[in-house]
Amino acid sequence: MATFPHGRELSFAWLAGTVMTGLTSVLLMGAALYVSFEGQDTFSTAYKALQINFVEPAGPVTDLLVKADRARPIARTRSDLEIIEASIMEQVDGRDMIRKQPFVRLRATLATAATSLSDDVPAYDPVAIINANQPIGADDAAALVNTDIYGAEVEGEVAVKLASLPMTFVPPRSISDQGAAEFVRLTVEGTYGEIDPAMLAYAAAPDLGVRDLGIVTGGTTADGVIAGIAENVTLLPKTSLTGVGRSERIMTLPEPSPLGDVLIKNGFSEITSRAVLDTLRNVMPLEELPAGTRLRILLGPSRAGGDIVIPYRLSIYFHDSAKDTDRHAVTVALTDKGQYVLGIAPAEMEFPDEDTEEISVSNLPSIYRAIWETGRKHDLEDATIERIIAMYAYDVDLTRKIAAGDSIEILQTAPDAEGGQELIYVGLTLGSTVKELFRFRTDDGVVDFYDPDGQTGKRFLTRRPLQGGGTLRSRFGYRIHPIFKSRKMHTGIDLSASTGTPIYASGDGVIEQAGWSSGYGKKVEIKHVNGFETAYGHMSQIADGITPGVRVRQGEVIGYVGSTGYSTGPHLHFEITINGNFVDPLSVKLPRENSLAAQYAANFAQTMDQIHDLMQRDPAPVNVAAVN
Repeated sequence: MATFPHGRELSFAWLAGTVMTGLTSVLLMGAALYVSFEGQDTFSTAYKALQINFVEPAGPVTDLLVKADRARPIARTRSDLEIIEASIMEQVDGRDMIRKQPFVRLRATLATAATSLSDDVPAYDPVAIINANQPIGADDAAALVNTDIYGAEVEGEVAVKLASLPMTFVPPRSISDQGAAEFVRLTVEGTYGEIDPAMLAYAAAPDLGVRDLGIVTGGTTADGVIAGIAENVTLLPKTSLTGVGRSERIMTLPEPSPLGDVLIKNGFSEITSRAVLDTLRNVMPLEELPAGTRLRILLGPSRAGGDIVIPYRLSIYFHDSAKDTDRHAVTVALTDKGQYVLGIAPAEMEFPDEDTEEISVSNLPSIYRAIWETGRKHDLEDATIERIIAMYAYDVDLTRKIAAGDSIEILQTAPDAEGGQELIYVGLTLGSTVKELFRFRTDDGVVDFYDPDGQTGKRFLTRRPLQGGGTLRSRFGYRIHPIFKSRKMHTGIDLSASTGTPIYASGDGVIEQAGWSSGYGKKVEIKHVNGFETAYGHMSQIADGITPGVRVRQGEVIGYVGSTGYSTGPHLHFEITINGNFVDPLSVKLPRENSLAAQYAANFAQTMDQIHDLMQRDPAPVNVAAVN
């Protein structure tokens, strides 16, 4: 039978329990403080946000984040900014001089996602584009750009003097009189008698094919199908995707590069770039990454919404050329709190030889935004980007999304003392179509850009004549009428915009009608040259002074978006007719505003050949800059 414990025994038990409780509390508090000081409390948040699965993959990793029925496509990306040199002939003080001249060549795939790099670009505005596409004046110093390539390469500067050939100089004969007579005899006999088999080598292959001169063919495909140039065709996407997805960018630095510059050119803003550099300061104090460094940048939708993507994760790997291995150096990840913290390495992968980017179709930007993003990534001046966009605005629907693999090539002069450069050539590749524009100066000193047919990039009518271009809501063709619910022909396109948005004249012309017109509501009609007419319906208000008989210029405000007449919401109904026949405003082939006179054909052909030669030359030993 147990005895009742004494008071001294009770005191020792209480003391032992108190000590154990205190030690336990100290250990728990110490562990919590240790974890907090190490920053571990944010790690789980970052990985939960990224939804990383640490199960070892069975095959190549294509998408680390989101399960899908199909693997996302991986596209090779190109980003080459190079210096090329050529011997140029020019006149200096009345003498012909030949000297080395550098040019800057850019070859790059168009950006497949919009980032903060182009977040502040101006909104798409046809009027601003028209103003940016004016010819370069005759008095502008830019007219002095020279691409007259001399055939031989020279070192330094060489003066060339042309003199008449002395009459005493007789070149040696390349063929004797007897040989020439024999050649003539064989030629005559082959023409009027039996053909000497030996003479067949001089005969051109007969062209037995006959084709309609009005048909332009582009050859045949591997299946024997005749390929041609599609005109007046409207292309529709197979699916309509919304929302911004995630993608991953893989790249290798070609030469030593400051980490801050690399971040800015790949989606990090000034603020987030500084945050990443502060996070890496203690674990990787390098201010410049060595050549061969591998980068993996995971991009995803911004917390603030919109159509831009932001970097979710950055992983840096150092490459060992001797062993051909890559060592993970550090990873920084974005938390749900909007902070960049240290993280663990993502799943291992084999780095490709060329830079690649995982393509998310929902991330693909418009052509307009992609050109801006690509231009700023390669440090092009905003004025140059605006001119490039303006040159293609009349021939390309800039609001259409790009396709993976679309690219651009640009040739410029080397920077002058003030850092300015002049644009010489632009080649835009969209799908299988290449649209080239060449700089050319006419005798009056005016410089403009022309396509290979000698036409400027400007059309005499714009296809989306309202501020911002509007949002395409209904295309040309048969449709179910939204009000009458019957199948009717839609004779134009509907571009939605806020009430009061300015509407511009699509081209120069004379006002034919300005007033109420049944289902069109308040409507304006403009007559242009060569049988072209345009109509603008559902206006909330017609601009002051827009009355029949008034002449208007392209880009002049003629009214404002509204919802008058048979309309379900504010929008512009825009029509184009040719000789009274309705055509699709988005795809109809429109005449050019300007073309080169026949007298310039030979000089322009020579200019194109010289520019093509520059675009095919090997780069100089030293690159302009590393673009990553």
